[in-house]
Amino acid sequence: MSFLLLLACAGPPVTPATPVGSPSTAELSTSFGHPLIIGHRGAPGYLPEHTLAGYQRAVEMGADYIEPDLVITRDGHLVARHEHELGGSTNVAEVFPDRRTTRVIEGRSVSGWFSEDFSLAEVKSLRARQVLDTRSSEHDDLYAIPTFQEVLDLVKTLEVQSGRRIGVYPETKHPGYFDEIGLSLEEPLLEQLTDHGYQSADAPVFIQSFEEANLRELDKKTNLRLVQLLRPGDLPKDLASVATYADGIGIHKSSLLTEAVSGVGAVSPELVNEAHAAGLLVHVYTFRDEPRYLASSYAGDPVAELKDYFDAGVDGVFSDFSDTAVRARSQRESGAEP
Repeated sequence: MSFLLLLACAGPPVTPATPVGSPSTAELSTSFGHPLIIGHRGAPGYLPEHTLAGYQRAVEMGADYIEPDLVITRDGHLVARHEHELGGSTNVAEVFPDRRTTRVIEGRSVSGWFSEDFSLAEVKSLRARQVLDTRSSEHDDLYAIPTFQEVLDLVKTLEVQSGRRIGVYPETKHPGYFDEIGLSLEEPLLEQLTDHGYQSADAPVFIQSFEEANLRELDKKTNLRLVQLLRPGDLPKDLASVATYADGIGIHKSSLLTEAVSGVGAVSPELVNEAHAAGLLVHVYTFRDEPRYLASSYAGDPVAELKDYFDAGVDGVFSDFSDTAVRARSQRESGAEP
């Protein structure tokens, strides 16, 4: 059975023995490409998001980091989902049709199936599905929902197999809400990272959140690098203040356009330069290959778009298609044309 098929099973991934002559973790190359290529939710351009198979695909395509969004189960296990509402990305409605409920999340009423209502064993009985109806659903219901522990174990396995360092870029989802219901994300997140040797500021880890309070709390508990996520149009007025608790900002790609309407206008380095002056890295989300996500001026060419952002000096990009981002970075660095 291939390693990729093993990833489809409900249990944890099988870690192969280290091949003779393979580098130890200490000997792995630590030289990431610049800017960083971050496998956004794994490789959702090809496989359902937040699956072990998707994270592996992103690494195989050359991603420097993989990005597991984290929510939590009723019994306190971190699992990788973009949202704690599971109905949009799994087959939970078919497996547990009677468990649909309504929650008030950050002042908004939301109906669905929520991770905090399910045990890990129940979550493990679910299978992941493609969330965008414009992408292929041929891989739906093949892959289990991974725990953060399984993601970290996979990273270590892939580091040995590839001979290079692979970064981890977890996002805490709705941490304030989870604190309110007694299921804090921070403690298990830091505990599991520490158990895998991630503790220092130079570790290949970024922890990201949209919630400033969450990052300020983490800043008191860890030396790992933190990134303040910002929604489109929600740019900080005081970057120096952000730099007191975070090491970078994560911004929507429209935030660097010279005109207010997303998809129109040239990419400006102004905000990047300001952030760098404040000592902050700039990582930009989310790059997708489909023409519907590209400005008309790119004529359907996602490589051309990425090159413009690289030229603006960004430090990293989140991409659904890591292979495209790697190709754009390589062409820019070599000066080659497509």
